[in-house]
Amino acid sequence: MRTIALLAVSNVFMTFAWYGHLRFRQAPLYLVVLVSWGIAFFEYCFQVPANRFGYGAFTAAQLKIIQEVITLAVFVVFSLFYLKEAFRWNYAASFACILGAVYFAFRF
Repeated sequence: MRTIALLAVSNVFMTFAWYGHLRFRQAPLYLVVLVSWGIAFFEYCFQVPANRFGYGAFTAAQLKIIQEVITLAVFVVFSLFYLKEAFRWNYAASFACILGAVYFAFRF
């Protein structure tokens, strides 16, 4: 559970580092890059320990799959509430396919 929590926190930072600037399109690109790097530092402060603690209980591939599912879940919330974008049916279908991948990664 500690690994999942750390991955969730790291993904919140990562999402803001990668996409938070989209609300500030008038900001100079160099400034956006510097701010994103600063935010990404905190993402790494959670991501690296998550992988360190989780490896052994999970394989590296399983850690990556968990991370991707968390990334998508965090991004859906971020895009709906921060970017004010609509959630479309094809996004839900895509997410269902990814959950199928999780099933196969952990079931067999």
